[in-house]
Amino acid sequence: MSEPRHQTTRAAGMPSNDVPIRDLGVVGDRRTAAVIDRMGRVLWYCPCRFDGPSLFAGLLDPSGGEWRIEMEGAAPGPRRYLDGSGMLETILTGPAGDLIVLDWMTSGPQAPSGVLVREFEPAPARARIVLDARPGYGRHAVELAATENGVSLGALGLHGSHPLRIEGDMAVMELPAGEGGWMLLSDAPLARIDRETLDNWRGHTLGHWRELDEAVQYEGVFADEVRQSLRAIRLCTHEESGATVAAVTTSLPEIAGGGRNYDYRYVWLRDAGMIVSALLRLCRKDSEGEQYLRFICRCTGTSEHYPMAVFTDLDCETAPTETELPLEGWRGSRPVRIGNGAADQLQLDAYANVALAAKLLYREGTSQERAHWDVVADICDFLSECWREPDHGIWEETPPKPYVSGKVVAACALESAADFGSAAEADRWRAAAGEIRDWVARNGLTSEGAYAVYPGAEEVDVTAALFPVWDYCAADTPEMIATMAALERDWSPDGKLYHRRLECDDGTSEGVFIAAGFWVAQYWVMRGELERARKIIAAGVAQANDLGLLSEEANPRSGEMLGNIPQAFAHAGLIGAVIDLNRALDARAAQEKSNG
Repeated sequence: MSEPRHQTTRAAGMPSNDVPIRDLGVVGDRRTAAVIDRMGRVLWYCPCRFDGPSLFAGLLDPSGGEWRIEMEGAAPGPRRYLDGSGMLETILTGPAGDLIVLDWMTSGPQAPSGVLVREFEPAPARARIVLDARPGYGRHAVELAATENGVSLGALGLHGSHPLRIEGDMAVMELPAGEGGWMLLSDAPLARIDRETLDNWRGHTLGHWRELDEAVQYEGVFADEVRQSLRAIRLCTHEESGATVAAVTTSLPEIAGGGRNYDYRYVWLRDAGMIVSALLRLCRKDSEGEQYLRFICRCTGTSEHYPMAVFTDLDCETAPTETELPLEGWRGSRPVRIGNGAADQLQLDAYANVALAAKLLYREGTSQERAHWDVVADICDFLSECWREPDHGIWEETPPKPYVSGKVVAACALESAADFGSAAEADRWRAAAGEIRDWVARNGLTSEGAYAVYPGAEEVDVTAALFPVWDYCAADTPEMIATMAALERDWSPDGKLYHRRLECDDGTSEGVFIAAGFWVAQYWVMRGELERARKIIAAGVAQANDLGLLSEEANPRSGEMLGNIPQAFAHAGLIGAVIDLNRALDARAAQEKSNG
C-alpha cells in the first residue's frame, strides 16, 4: 500500500476513517452498496457485488480512496432518503449557500445495472468533484485513461456533465458556481450520456423503489421506523439471488480501537428466521421472504461436515477464508478483515433458524406447498441426531460448548417442522425435541432457576428472551421470570438496552447489542406489558441515525454507534418487535371494544 496522501482528507477536515458511524448513509442497487458520510464523501464502495473488492476504502484508511466534494467552507447539512426510496439527498451548507447532492444507484428492469450516480443542483460556489480511487481494498494503484466519453478506471467507466480531467491518480470534474451537473461511475464504460437519459434512469429507479414500498402492508405504531428498517434490509439484499447480507461493510468494530472486527458482507443462516419473518409479515406478497429461503436452501453441499455452511457468499459458495488487510482501520481498530473464518463451525441455532423460517413461510406466506422440504427435512434429521454435540453458539465463540440456547431453538425447530412432516418424521423429530427438553430441564438452569448459558454456568444470555418467542415455553414460567430478572440485573444498563454475554470476552466492555433490546420487547409483549415493550422499542429506535439506519451495537453512555452498518439482523428484530406490539395493541383495543 502506498504512503498516506494528505490531500485525501484536507477538504473534509476529518480523516475519512475517523467519521462517526452515525454519520454514514447507504445507497445501493440491490447488488452492492456505497457508503456516504454527511460531507458527501463516498467512503466505501465495492463495484458489482457486496462482497467484492472495494474501489473506495477510505472508511478504513485515510489513503484507501474516496469520492469527495470540495467546496470552500462546506459543512454538513440535513439529509434524507427521497420519497421512500434508497436514493440519498445530502445538503452541504456554505458561505454562499447550499449544495444539494442526490446519490443513487440505477435499479429496476428498465435501467442499466451497476451505475452509481451523483447529481448536483446548481452550486452556490465553485466545487470540485474528485474521484480518488484505490482498487482492491486500497492495495492497488488505479489505472486512469481518458476516453471519448469520459475516463476509464480499468474496466469501470466514469462520465460527467462537465469535462473530466486526470490529475495524477485522481479524476476531477469542476462544477462552476451557478451550474448543476452530475457524475456517474459504471461497471463498464457507457455510450455518451445526456440529461434526458439520466432523468429516464432516475424515474425508473424511483419507480422501482416505490413499487417495493407499496408492497408494504403496515400502518401501526412505529410505522416510519418499520419502513426505514425494511429499506435497510432491502439495501442489504442481493435482488437476483434473494440473499440478504448481514451488513454492507467490514471491520467496523464492536469495541472502538479493539480487535473484534469482522467481515459482514455474507449471508448467515441464523438471520434467516428473523428476516424472513419481517418480509412475510410486512409484505402483501411472500416473494421476498421465499426468495431468501430459496437461496439458503441452495447452499447445501457447502460444508464437509454439516448440512451446509453457516454462512456463504452470494453465489451459495463457502465464504472465503479470513485475510487481514494492511489498513489503519476505523479509528485504529485493527485488524481489518475480509473473508470470515467461522463458515464451517457447528452452530445449532443457525440450522434451526432455517427450519423456523420455513415454518413462517408455510404459515404466514401464500404458498400452499412445502417449499424446499427436502432441505428442511435433512436439517431436522441432522438436528435430531446431533443436538447433543457442543457448538459455537450464536456468538460464534471458541472453543465449542453445549450452549443451552442452541439446544432450545433446535427443539423448537424440530417441533415446528413436525407439524408439516410425515407421521414417521413427526414421531422422530418430536422424540428428539422431547429429549432436548429433558436435557435442558436437568442441565440448563442456574442455581437461581434461570436458563444458563451452558450447564454449570451461573450467567444468562439475552438470547433466552427469545425462548417464548420460539414457542419453547410460556413467558411467565418461573424459569423465564428468573432469567429476565438476571438479564436486567447483570446485562442491562437501563432495563431497555442489553449487552450480550460472551464466553471469550467481557460483553459489557463492548456496546449494547441493538437486536437484543427488541428481543426483550417481544418478551414483554408476550407478558402483556405493552407500554414497557413500547419503551424498550423506543430505546432501540433511538440508537438509529437520522436516516433510520442501525449498526450492530451502540455505546450506551455516549450513544456512539459501533459495528457494521446497516445491520440487517437489528432491523429485522425491530420489525418483529413492532409487529408483535401492534398486534397485541389491536387485540387489546378489540377486547376493550367488545367489553363496551
